[in-house]
Amino acid sequence: MIPSKFDYVKPASVADAVAALQQGGEDAKIIAGGQSLLPVLRLRLAAPSLLVDLAGIPELRGIREEGDRIVVGAMTSYYDVLKDESVQQHVTLLAQATETVADGQVRHRGTLGGALAHADPAGDLGAVALALDAEMVIAGASGTRTVPASEFFVDYFTTAIGEGEILTEIRFPKYTGWGSHYEKFNRTAQAWSMVAIAAAIRTEGGAIAEARVGLTNMGTTPIRATGVEQALVGQPATADAVRAAAERVTEGTAAPSDADAASDYREHLAKVLTGRAVLAAAG
Repeated sequence: MIPSKFDYVKPASVADAVAALQQGGEDAKIIAGGQSLLPVLRLRLAAPSLLVDLAGIPELRGIREEGDRIVVGAMTSYYDVLKDESVQQHVTLLAQATETVADGQVRHRGTLGGALAHADPAGDLGAVALALDAEMVIAGASGTRTVPASEFFVDYFTTAIGEGEILTEIRFPKYTGWGSHYEKFNRTAQAWSMVAIAAAIRTEGGAIAEARVGLTNMGTTPIRATGVEQALVGQPATADAVRAAAERVTEGTAAPSDADAASDYREHLAKVLTGRAVLAAAG
C-alpha cells in the first residue's frame, strides 16, 4: 500500500527540528531510522501531514563517556551501539540486548532513540533502559529536560515525550565489572520478544550484592522487577536461590494474551527466563 501524502523536511539542527514540529502541530511525525514508522505509513495506520527527518542532525549521533555516564545520541544506530568499546565495557547489557534486535539490515538502519520513543512493549531496549536506570534527555521549545526511565514509559506506545519535543540522548550509568545477560524467547529468529529478561548482577564473595532486572512484553510498558531484585540481594548466586527469587517476577505485571501466547504462559516463561538470565549474569 502507498502512504498518504505528506510534507517532508530535513532540518540540520535540533532547534530547527523543534521549530518544524511546532509548525506542524499534532499531525507532524518524527522519522529516525524509519524501521517502526515506515511500515505504519505504508499500511496507513498513520497519516501525518509532515515528516521531520532527524538524519541530517549530526549532534544526535555518537557515543561518549561523561564521568560515570555513557551517553548515547538518540540517532545512534544499533550497529554503532554494538561495536562501541565503551558500551561493551561499561553497559554490557545494552550491547547484549541490541544484538538480539531483528537482523543485520535493521540494526544498520534502526536507532536506539527511535526504539525507545516508539515504546513498543515487545521491543527489547526499553527493559534495558529501565533496568539500568537510564535517563532520557528531551528537547523542546522551552529548552531541555531530563526524564528517568522509570517515568519515561507511560503506556502502550506512549512516552513522556510531549508534542513538539525530541528525544536527543540517553544517559546510562556505568556498570563496570557487573555481570549481565539478556534472555529472549521468541517463536522465530528476528521476531519480537514473546517475553524477555534483562538482568545485571554484581556479586561479592559468591553472593549477590546488587541486582537490576527488567521485563519485556509483560505489560503495556517495560517493567522493573523490583520484587525479584529485593529477593536476590544477599542471596548466594546458586540455582536454588535464584529460582526462588524468580518466583516473584510476575508481581506488578499484566502479561498480554495474543496469538503468540496466553498471559499465564507468559507468566510461566518469565519465571523460567528470569532464573536463566540471573544465573548467566551472575556467572
